[in-house]
Parts: sequence; C-alpha cells; structure tokens
Amino acid sequence: MRRGLRFVPLALLLAALAELAVFVAVGRAVGFGIAVLAVFAASLLGVALLRREGMRAWRGFQTAARAGQPPGTQVTDGLVGLLGALLLATPGLLSGALGVVLLVPPARRLARAGVRRTAERRVSSMVAGDLFGPRRVRVHRGSPQQPPSAEPTVVDGGQPIEGEIVEPR
Repeated sequence: MRRGLRFVPLALLLAALAELAVFVAVGRAVGFGIAVLAVFAASLLGVALLRREGMRAWRGFQTAARAGQPPGTQVTDGLVGLLGALLLATPGLLSGALGVVLLVPPARRLARAGVRRTAERRVSSMVAGDLFGPRRVRVHRGSPQQPPSAEPTVVDGGQPIEGEIVEPR
C-alpha cells in the first residue's frame, strides 16, 4: 500500500498537466469563453449531483440495513456515484468527462464490480460476507479437473467436488 502512495504526487501532477492541455486545446477549438463556461457548468452540475448521489447512497444503505440485508452493494454503488459527482465538480474537462462516465449506468456497474472485487481482496472473507452477503457456489457433478499441483477438496462423502463462485446479480 505504501509503495503505491509514493506515486500519488506524480499522478496528480500528470493529471493537472493533462487537464491544462485539454483546456487549452478546447479553448483554441471553440474559444476561451466557451471553454471556461463549460468547466463552470460542469462544476455546478457536479456540486448539485454530489448532494443527490450522497442522499441516494444514504437511503440505499438505510434500506438495506432495515431489511437486514448486507449493505455492500448499496455502499459501493453510492461510492461510485459520489466519485463520479466529485470528479464532475472538480474543475477540469477530463475529470468532468470521467465523472459523467461514472454516472452512466453501464459504466457505473463495471466500476461498482471493480470496487467490490478490490474490497473483497483487501478484507477478510468474513467481513466481505458481512458487507456483500454470502457468495453463491455452483456445483458441477462429474470428475473435477484440477491443476496437477492442486490438492482436491474433500467433502463429507470423501469425494471431491468441482465448484465455481457465481456473483449474485
């Protein structure tokens, strides 16, 4: 974790340079005033969406908690929505475009799945189960095909079974 943090200042510098380059290119193409207006309008939209996405995430979390369901899906969806709104609120054309992409449902689902996979890898399986619920396992009948170095999983009857983790939809 700490090794990756040393690249944050460089990444921020590169992001600022990219934002500046895109702003200059757009300013030359459509005019400086329109480019400034586009950045200002995107930032205002992002600020408005921050409140909406925050309230949406909070309501989803509360609904899941009241229903006794794991809140992980609502939390990750809310985090992705808040990140999209925050990027849109950040002055800049590239960050605004990335923020809009994160607010579009298909891209949002992909980002939510990525956040979930990352969270499941970084926390214990018990915590992941509490957040996202139990994983579903699909069992196939027949002889398992395992890599030569892997030990078979033995169940009560002494016969190995082949399984596949299936993410709930």
